[in-house]
Amino acid sequence: MKQVMRRILKNKQVVIAALLCVLAIAACTPPASSAEKSLSEALKQYETIIRWSQWDAAADFIAPAFMAENPITRLDMDRLRLFRVTAYTIRSTGIYDEGMTARQSVEIRMFNKNKGVERTIIDDQEWRYNEEAQRWYLHSGLPDPTKRY
Repeated sequence: MKQVMRRILKNKQVVIAALLCVLAIAACTPPASSAEKSLSEALKQYETIIRWSQWDAAADFIAPAFMAENPITRLDMDRLRLFRVTAYTIRSTGIYDEGMTARQSVEIRMFNKNKGVERTIIDDQEWRYNEEAQRWYLHSGLPDPTKRY
């Protein structure tokens, strides 16, 4: 180890060149936009809410425009309340439209409390960034427990 350190110290120019390369690479990396930063936070919050089966809180993530066109009925909410989420596994994620749209495919395992049966669904989520509100909204609705995997 001492021999390696001596060689490195003898070659100060090599060390300086390596440090300059690292700094140049770091300077070339574009800073994450506020939309990119808030996307991971929004997805994590939504995942946590779904994992705890907090369906009313999950509805707060839905875009107002989407909600106006696709209102959540009482039957939909009552159906969701029959289920307890046992697993939430992200299968794929993609960013589109210059970072303003994100699509995520999630496998959700749900236990029906009344029937004592677990079912697996795939929830295809579409998230869009609203610059005015500076937040991400879900444009695909809540998970549908009637879907089959």
